[in-house]
Amino acid sequence: MKRFFYHNFRIYYRIRHYISRKFTKGGFLVLTGTGLSAVLGLNTYRAMAYQIFTFLLLLLITAFVCSCFFRLRIRAERVLPRFATSGEKLFYSLVIRRQSSGQIKGLRFIEEFADPRPDFRTFVNNPEPWENFRNPVDRFMGFYRWKWLLQRRKMVNEEYHPLPLLLPGGAELRIPADILPQERGILHFRGLTVGRPDPFGLMNACRFLSLSQSLTVLPRRYELPPFRLPGTRRHQSGGIALSSSVGDSEEFISLRDYRPGDPLRKIHWKSWARTGKPVVKEFQGEFFVRHALVLDTFQEEEYSEVFEEAVAVAASFACTVRTRESLLDLMFVGTQTYCITSGRGLGHLEKSLEVLASVRPCRDKTFFTLSAAVLERAAFLSGCICVLLKWEKEQQDFVARLKARGLPLLLLLIVPPGREKIAPGPMKDSAEYFHILECGKVAEGLSALRTSVPLT
Repeated sequence: MKRFFYHNFRIYYRIRHYISRKFTKGGFLVLTGTGLSAVLGLNTYRAMAYQIFTFLLLLLITAFVCSCFFRLRIRAERVLPRFATSGEKLFYSLVIRRQSSGQIKGLRFIEEFADPRPDFRTFVNNPEPWENFRNPVDRFMGFYRWKWLLQRRKMVNEEYHPLPLLLPGGAELRIPADILPQERGILHFRGLTVGRPDPFGLMNACRFLSLSQSLTVLPRRYELPPFRLPGTRRHQSGGIALSSSVGDSEEFISLRDYRPGDPLRKIHWKSWARTGKPVVKEFQGEFFVRHALVLDTFQEEEYSEVFEEAVAVAASFACTVRTRESLLDLMFVGTQTYCITSGRGLGHLEKSLEVLASVRPCRDKTFFTLSAAVLERAAFLSGCICVLLKWEKEQQDFVARLKARGLPLLLLLIVPPGREKIAPGPMKDSAEYFHILECGKVAEGLSALRTSVPLT
């Protein structure tokens, strides 16, 4: 029965998608009126609704016939930025080139994205968070589960946008457009549907233009107050080769050609005189401030508001922690254990955010995998920011072991709304660094960092 309902939901979505493209708002009202008048006019001896049905049906047939005689020869190109951000409008451009004669007005276009319908396995194994409060019939059929999964996978709400007057002669027209991504991840553009209403304004004559592209939607981010974690420089075994470090304990490793921005004090004058071109000395840094940003990804559900908030908080810290004179290790577990280092020229912020845009819950490993990876690197760390989904024995033991090594910690626990008060456990002696962030009130909770964490 689950499979039967699932296939019916897929068909329902397909029909609804076709109606949303083919019919205008007025046409949808006429279509609804046609169905109602057909039901009310079954008995032609007692009601006159069949006359309304006949009139509305003729309108729809005429509109459909008119929409069949639409030929459009245009080429389109989409100019996208490299990234978008969840919850923020994405502005881009469409370049339209006309390939036929005559002027065309009244056109509209709508972006077509990848099919958001979940597969059967996802539908069966991922109940909506509040499904237990549904009545038995809704739980058995799974319609609200289907709607919830569809909304989660549908990263953008689609709507028609007007196109300006298209002139003949192959002229190029650049059109500004915008969409509002609602979820992080990879947004796949499938193409464009260009429509023109019929003379009655009931149906669109549609033409699909294939235009496949993809775009990374970064997690939404919260504004954080200026802060710093306490901690001192740690010795990095083997050092890190950098050309821009200042005031660090360094070891000479080689000579290289001059690059714009290199300080004059590192120029090797004798080599310059011998080769006739500027040469600088390259050093290997030995002592740095290095922080870890630890993200807990362990949960059974594929989707949850708590997990999405945790990713958003991690992205906010990745953007805010100053890495010009320090290193930041983003650590989490997915299909494998990841450690992405940025700061001091080793990597760019975009790299960490791009990885966070695609992170998914880990359901086949335990929290011990992450704790072991962090503890293995603890000797090199100056401090640690932990974004956790749970506060159970595994997490508390992990925090206690980090504290036993003398590592300064900032712990942020993401909880669902209405959660009871949680004891700080091993963070009792440093409760100002233990923050509980409730979903829906994360921004307010992060603002508390201003008074509890030493400011820069």
